[in-house]
Amino acid sequence: MGLDNPLHILLLLLVVLLVFGAKRLPEIGRSLGEGMRGFKDSLSATTSDTLAPAPPAPPVATAPVAAPEVVPVTAAPVEPAPVVVAPVAVPVHEPAAPAAS
Repeated sequence: MGLDNPLHILLLLLVVLLVFGAKRLPEIGRSLGEGMRGFKDSLSATTSDTLAPAPPAPPVATAPVAAPEVVPVTAAPVEPAPVVVAPVAVPVHEPAAPAAS
């Protein structure tokens, strides 16, 4: 059921060819190889350059900021808005007439 059958591998390659096209396959393979090579190099690199911590950033000079002016806020009394109730039409059910027998 896995990829141990050559027919399954051939079918998978055919689907990849149909999805990406013959022109894109070399580009995809090249970029995949470069990515794998870069990953392998980053894992095997044990030089002091890669293990050294980054130097601290120089301090940034900032202009002095004046303190904000404090303005007293006086709250005016707020009256609640009047509640308006809209009339609702209620259907009136008339009693049913007795059935004639």
